[in-house]
Amino acid sequence: MEIQRYWSVVRKRLWLIALITIVMCTAVGYYTTQQKPIYQAAAKLMVYQSEAPGNTSSAPDAGAINSNILLIKTFKQLILTPRILEKVAASYPDLHTSAGELAGKIGISSVSETQIMTVIATDGSYARAANMANAVSKVFQSEIRTLMNLNNVSVLNWADPEAGGGRISSGPAKNVAIAFVLSILIGIALAFLLDHMDDSVKTEQEVRAKLGLPLLADVPRIRNRDLIGPDDSERTTMGARGKPNVTMDA
Repeated sequence: MEIQRYWSVVRKRLWLIALITIVMCTAVGYYTTQQKPIYQAAAKLMVYQSEAPGNTSSAPDAGAINSNILLIKTFKQLILTPRILEKVAASYPDLHTSAGELAGKIGISSVSETQIMTVIATDGSYARAANMANAVSKVFQSEIRTLMNLNNVSVLNWADPEAGGGRISSGPAKNVAIAFVLSILIGIALAFLLDHMDDSVKTEQEVRAKLGLPLLADVPRIRNRDLIGPDDSERTTMGARGKPNVTMDA
């Protein structure tokens, strides 16, 4: 019985659920198609152990590796400073960018307990994002020698501008599908809310449920045309002021 009641609530407000679904899906689909796709490109850097002069041992030093891992935390902040980004904007005028734009489009990530650091760039063009990531990596690699007198950063992988990476922003189909599910849930929730706020009695079952008494009779809605029987005739005359007078003959 509860399932039937729930279905009756949904069926009664089915037009409302359909309206919300159509409006939301249309709005989300239009908004998504107007947005430019966003692409992401990445270049990988490695912070390695610098060999001391005269040291020919090839065995890795655990202490130096741990120092490099800790040094990455400093590099992640240093690479996003205005000094590095302004140098990138000045050295690569073909990017048509500024330090402020680079600060908003460049991100740095690293995997815990590793010596690998990733320079990530996002842009509406994958080729431009790849060129940004490569430019930042190259400038940082050269500037770190001057800033910290270190030469322990190498580029493992350059971003390939010709590769053409996939977009990271959601496509219209995915957004519309999400909006479709959410709009149905919102519509159903609103239907149950309106049903809960409606305390009027409309059916015989509701009378029995609320009062616990049987229904003896019901009075149907009477329309104006129901007042005129099939044998009645309607005669219209004009009154003194020009208004029609209607008389009914049995």
